[in-house]
Amino acid sequence: MWQAFMELITVTPDLFNRFVIGVLLSIGIGLGIALVYKITHRGLSYEATFLTSLVAIAPVVACVMFFIQGNLVLSLGLVGSLSIIRFRTPIKDSRDMVFLFWSITAGLGAGTNNLGIVIVASVMIAIMFIIMHLVNYGIPKRAEYVLIIKGNGPYPAGELDQLITGFKIEAYLRSHEVKEEQWERIIELRLAKADPQVIDQLTSIISELEQLTSVSILAPQLVLPI
Repeated sequence: MWQAFMELITVTPDLFNRFVIGVLLSIGIGLGIALVYKITHRGLSYEATFLTSLVAIAPVVACVMFFIQGNLVLSLGLVGSLSIIRFRTPIKDSRDMVFLFWSITAGLGAGTNNLGIVIVASVMIAIMFIIMHLVNYGIPKRAEYVLIIKGNGPYPAGELDQLITGFKIEAYLRSHEVKEEQWERIIELRLAKADPQVIDQLTSIISELEQLTSVSILAPQLVLPI
């Protein structure tokens, strides 16, 4: 029965075994890539479907490489078919693009029977990402916030300047808008290090001013400790 099946699919047993091993290996590496992405991810752009894509891309690319197997005609047909497809999903984070390329590379290696190189390279890349995550590589030590205050009547410039100066915070004016008796001012605040307690104290004191109607604080960074 097995021999009849092999004759039906018109491939040699050796090629079929390499195909199965390559696809299974690419799936395993894809799962590992998705796990590393999940562990090291920071920010608000996390999507569960992206993990599925990372796992699925590697075996799909491996299958494509097995189909081509050095055939020039098939490779040209593949390029022509891919040119018809238009990908409209935007990549919000450049780091996501790196993981996609990693998954594609793993599929290319598994599909060309470079199994040992794929395994070693994937392990090294995974260790690199985990180490950078543990040491908080790339996260700025300084913290920047955007303070948005709105109010009625005269702008309390002296009181606000004294409050901000008392907390030893660098302040820079972004915009000041006046409409009839209402005004809105956007101020950039820079701290030597991220300290949410200082920001909480500052906003609570500013909100007690009579002229103010609302006080908002924004953090442009993707990740700040709380």
